Amino acid sequence: MPLYAYVCDACAAEFELLVRGSDVPACPACGSEKLQQQVSRISKEIKYPAIAKSWRRRAAAEGDLSNFSKAERKL
Repeated sequence: MPLYAYVCDACAAEFELLVRGSDVPACPACGSEKLQQQVSRISKEIKYPAIAKSWRRRAAAEGDLSNFSKAERKL
């Protein structure tokens, strides 16, 4: 199943979903099926741990903790 990024036309929520070919996705926030598929961002392999740590710290400061383990959320 491919991962797609969407923006909801009804509530402007941004989210990603794993979608099968025959499934009709719905917004997890409001349930609307009026969605715009976005171009998903591709993450490069990070070769320097210090850079990865700084990016994670910045994401955490912005409130994005969804991709971190509990141990990493305390950084």
